[in-house]
Amino acid sequence: MSVAQSIDQARGAAEGVTQEVAFEVLSSQRRRHVLHHLLQLPDGSAKLRDLTSQVAAWENETTPELVTSKQRMRVYTALRQSHLPKMDREGVVRFDPVSGLVELTEDAAQLEVYLDVVPHNEIPWSQYYLGLGAIGVALTSALWVNAFPFTLLPDLVWTGVLAVALTVSGLAHTLRNRAMKLGKEGRPPA
Repeated sequence: MSVAQSIDQARGAAEGVTQEVAFEVLSSQRRRHVLHHLLQLPDGSAKLRDLTSQVAAWENETTPELVTSKQRMRVYTALRQSHLPKMDREGVVRFDPVSGLVELTEDAAQLEVYLDVVPHNEIPWSQYYLGLGAIGVALTSALWVNAFPFTLLPDLVWTGVLAVALTVSGLAHTLRNRAMKLGKEGRPPA
């Protein structure tokens, strides 16, 4: 290894999980399932066979007890040969192929920053709040110039409607974030 490579490796270790590494690790649903399961465990570690059974169960929408040997073997092979070594190289987990032990590292906690998962059929929350803000500006402008039909109700009612919309949106966003968090009870986020 060259001196420059050693310096780059040391710099990367000091930084923890970079954005590039986080996106690479989280780009695979199977790796997200691994993280989800390990985050649910008190000590953040599991045997490969138990991890394999749980990931296979989630992928096949069943329970670990009902996973077939074929389903389990497909997941086991991918985890052992590809996903876990990659996650180990990136410093997110420690994987010992001899003992079959998989453990979260301290750096794994840094991945939460990158977990604002937006399903394909939804708009990002930032765009939603931008739209809500634009509606607020338009409403304030209409009230300021006494535009009809906004003169039919007092300004305080319109302000209250906007405040309720913001509060309900904030509550919905909070609940959605909790549901999409890796490591929460139950199935992993989609």
